[in-house]
Amino acid sequence: MRNEWRSTTIGEFTPFVYGKGLPERERNSAGTVPVFGSNGVVGFHDAALTNGPTIIIGRKGTVGAVHYSSVPCWPIDTTYFVTAIDPQLLRFKYYALKTLGLESMNEDSAVPGLNRKAAHARALRVPEEPVQRAIAHILGTLDDKIELNQRMNETLEEMARALFKSWFVDFDPIRAKMEGRWRRGESRPGMPAELYDIFPDRLVPSELGKIPAGWGVRTLGDLSHKPQYGYTASAKNETVGPKFLRITDINKKAWIEWGAVPYCEITDKNFDKYRLYKDDVLIARMADPGHGVVIEEDQEAVFASYLIRFRPKHEVYARFLQYWLRSNGYWELVRGRGLGTTRVSLNAKVLSEFPLVVPPRPIILVFAKQIEGLRDRVVANTSEMQILAAQRDTLLPKLISGELRVGGEERQAEAVV
Repeated sequence: MRNEWRSTTIGEFTPFVYGKGLPERERNSAGTVPVFGSNGVVGFHDAALTNGPTIIIGRKGTVGAVHYSSVPCWPIDTTYFVTAIDPQLLRFKYYALKTLGLESMNEDSAVPGLNRKAAHARALRVPEEPVQRAIAHILGTLDDKIELNQRMNETLEEMARALFKSWFVDFDPIRAKMEGRWRRGESRPGMPAELYDIFPDRLVPSELGKIPAGWGVRTLGDLSHKPQYGYTASAKNETVGPKFLRITDINKKAWIEWGAVPYCEITDKNFDKYRLYKDDVLIARMADPGHGVVIEEDQEAVFASYLIRFRPKHEVYARFLQYWLRSNGYWELVRGRGLGTTRVSLNAKVLSEFPLVVPPRPIILVFAKQIEGLRDRVVANTSEMQILAAQRDTLLPKLISGELRVGGEERQAEAVV
């Protein structure tokens, strides 16, 4: 350890402040201020408890989890938080806290809890401020790029959802033709002139209400091969077999972060039976029922038993189904399964009978082509995030311990990244 690093404690170096309760009923969900619980963002509000970047530490529930908000936020009463005037020094504190194993300091066997007095007594060593800044710059550069990719993915996802809604929910191209707002040879936003002839110019009655002429009402089962329930196994962090995709890996974001997916042990026979392929559609039947995902890249992976696979009969349907699963109409069907019961009930038969409006194949092909470009960028961004996160996780303990030395100037630190 370098001799200019000094011994201190959490209480001296970065004392914890108690979060403040903010029940969900009192929040303004239309606000933009993130509300943090012990496991991360749990909602939004229109006012902040802190005045700038904030470290959030899990006090109850997800004990010792350490989160960072680059903007003012509201840490609730299941958390502690830390702020500072200097954002670079605060960020060093964030990275230092992440290496201390606070998640193991559970003082309450009945309800997980992190005792502040015990946490404040925890020893650590810290360098001089110029080195703290350099370390924060190195690790922060990686995290900032990861966050940028996350935001880019969210924007791309919004674009794809908007296109699906315009074409297949609001029927904008058809209505534009009906109302004379789109004529042959003209282009409209999201509707190039060459697409004019593939869209009809009238709506007709159907069991789901008025739909474009020539379109049909089908079911998920009509578009898919026989559905299949997933594999039962224990998830392992060690590489004991293929990746083991679970509900928790698909229900938080509109893409799969394969680097965070665990592994499982499985025989060759079962691997062949449960192996995932590009364009497979997976839907959760329990725990968080209704959430779905489409496999967008080749992975050596299988899927867990709380998921159901619907493999499209034609790969062209995969992108269409991907965004149908995110539509309000689909979620109304899911929520309808919970009416009069304590929980939503989904199984392969129920899901197979879900109806949807399906356009002719030429329109689905055009939609898939447009979506493919957006989703390719999402997959590329996610892959880059995985690489960046691995670099950060490798550097973090070495930098915080002093094993990897850096200079006090940012330009010296950049050479390490």
